[in-house]
Amino acid sequence: MTDRDLSPQQLAEACADAMFSRDNASRGLGMRIESVAPGRAVLTMTVREEMVQGHGHCHGGFIFTLADSAFAFACNSYDEATVASGCSIDYLGPGQLGDVLTATAEERSRRGRTGIYDITVRNQHGDEVALFRGRSYKIRGTVRRLEETAAESQA
Repeated sequence: MTDRDLSPQQLAEACADAMFSRDNASRGLGMRIESVAPGRAVLTMTVREEMVQGHGHCHGGFIFTLADSAFAFACNSYDEATVASGCSIDYLGPGQLGDVLTATAEERSRRGRTGIYDITVRNQHGDEVALFRGRSYKIRGTVRRLEETAAESQA
């Protein structure tokens, strides 16, 4: 099967597999990819003891990282290397020790080299914990062939 034989869904899954295998940060925080599709990704992460801050809640940086990872998998689902050009987050409620947080990233716009993605983070009860909006920028190269992308960006 060649690249041209892949359906958009198969391509999104292949991109996620390639990225996740190299993503020490997301894997190190215990994130799991629950699903991926063109322009969409769902990741989960369990709040562990070392993620709890001085007020007894999940540190916002870990919630941000979960949302940012979901954003990355969504905007890189087309096998076009894409990075964040900016983002913002609003925290709506706390994450608690033991919570399973789910970040759902959905593409809102993708035109030319830029895109906009909305990510909602919820706990296992469906309560919204955060809303994240990411802006993406397409660079040279592909997601699945990192070596080619690195060589092109150095040229």
